[in-house]
Amino acid sequence: MVENLSLICCNITSKPTNLFSRPLNEKILLVQVLVGIFLYVNSLMIFTFLKKEAFRTDTRYVLFAQTLFMDSFLMVLTDLAVIQSYYQYTIPCVPCVILCMVMIWLQFGTPVTLVAMCLERYVAICMPLRHANISSERTQLVGLVVIWWLSAVPPFLVLFLFLEWAPPSVLSSSMICEVELLLPKKWQANSRSVVATLYFLWMSAVIVITYFRIVKVAKKAASGNSKSTTKGRKTVILHAVQLLLCLIQFCCPFVETAILRIDLKLFVNVRYFNFISFILAPRCLSPLIYGLRDEKFVLVLKYYAVFGLSKKPTVHSVKFERQ
Repeated sequence: MVENLSLICCNITSKPTNLFSRPLNEKILLVQVLVGIFLYVNSLMIFTFLKKEAFRTDTRYVLFAQTLFMDSFLMVLTDLAVIQSYYQYTIPCVPCVILCMVMIWLQFGTPVTLVAMCLERYVAICMPLRHANISSERTQLVGLVVIWWLSAVPPFLVLFLFLEWAPPSVLSSSMICEVELLLPKKWQANSRSVVATLYFLWMSAVIVITYFRIVKVAKKAASGNSKSTTKGRKTVILHAVQLLLCLIQFCCPFVETAILRIDLKLFVNVRYFNFISFILAPRCLSPLIYGLRDEKFVLVLKYYAVFGLSKKPTVHSVKFERQ
């Protein structure tokens, strides 16, 4: 059935298409509005991060900036893919493979970075005396390299599986760019599912262990010093929710393929819901968790959001506490 589905899709892509031949509907317009708002907020936060040295030297906010960068880049590519799919516009196979690899890389990059952020909060709260040494500039660089390396495993697996199957004629053809078309055989889809499941179990274990360690410290903390510990515990919970939403998206293609065999209209509606709920929504939580919830970051953010018309924050007002 999967092979037949791939043949059907390839037949569709073989037809000539005209770009912008279909009028925009309300769903596509809503996606453009949401993506536009999302990119504006993220761009403003990235600009705020780059303008203050206090942000750039703190591991917590370096990881935060990386999630903003990954999510923004992913949103641009995903939005282009949505528009391309809506207009049934075909592109050559090789650029499609590269585009899919980059999107998968970024999709895994966000949850892996979330795990790193939870570990950073664990070190800050449970090992405060060692936090400064562990969160050095060298450690930050090594951590970022490890995050990108771990995130690269799934897309290169997809590339290997595709090259293992694809005949030369496919590489020279054009298609409507979707990851599912690169993995038409059942064993290929199952291999990707196994990798996603392993990542899910590993990330979930880190989140759960981190949370309970912080809770344990919170119970031992004196009432006067428990504020930062409580805030760290809530942050880990929000990370867990965000991570869950990010990882659900890896199951969406299998659900969508099953629905496509039943009803095409239902498939379109489900795919649209999945995009809004599991692509856009989790990435809107990052600014909420590490941007708008942080008083010092919001203070600087407000200054740049109104183009410097408010009172400029002082150096002391943006000096971070170890929360």
